[in-house]
Amino acid sequence: MSVVVVGGSSGIGLEVARFFADLGDDVLLTSRDAGRAERVAKEVGARGVALDLAEPATIAGALTGVERVDHLVLAAIERDHNTAAEYAIERAIRLVTLKLVGYTEVVHALVPKMHPGSSIVVFGGQAMRRPYPGSTTVSTVNGGVVGLVHTLACELAPIRVNGIHPGIVGDSPYWRDKPLDGVVARTPLGRLAAMDEVRDAVVFLLRNGAVNGVNLPVDGGWLLK
Repeated sequence: MSVVVVGGSSGIGLEVARFFADLGDDVLLTSRDAGRAERVAKEVGARGVALDLAEPATIAGALTGVERVDHLVLAAIERDHNTAAEYAIERAIRLVTLKLVGYTEVVHALVPKMHPGSSIVVFGGQAMRRPYPGSTTVSTVNGGVVGLVHTLACELAPIRVNGIHPGIVGDSPYWRDKPLDGVVARTPLGRLAAMDEVRDAVVFLLRNGAVNGVNLPVDGGWLLK
């Protein structure tokens, strides 16, 4: 099995890359930093390549060595605190480019390497449904991911395309040392989702041949309260 994980050098993307590499699959992971991509790939038994989604004109060239894609995971994220009152245009443009134009250009570059049984998972997030002060760009872009999943599932059929929208992942490097008692109290599960649970949801979306065009929340029921 040939698996490409864009944003696979850290966080949940790394967990996905590690999962498939441990199975003996041919895994290519990407990072913006060439040295990090090479180092992390060596650690997990994958191949690494430098790729910056915010520079979409360079993406096709970075992926020329890919010969086949059975599974594609678009997991790269970039956090941005931006408001309409104090709008940082350059940061907003970078995030929109990274997650919508960049994601789409990766698909464009790799579709010729895919086949009818291939599958794609695109990462969004729950900020689109539960915004917070400073999430103006993040909420907007994650809403765009929903539309991107729908249109790609139609356009690329029978290749399957699904989205995954984690809430706050309690044991992730970004969140694990932050005070999250208030979020836990609003989560019916009584705890936050964990990285391995998000990874398992990604694997499910990649493998289940009947799931297509779905935007799956993985948040322990956070939106219910």
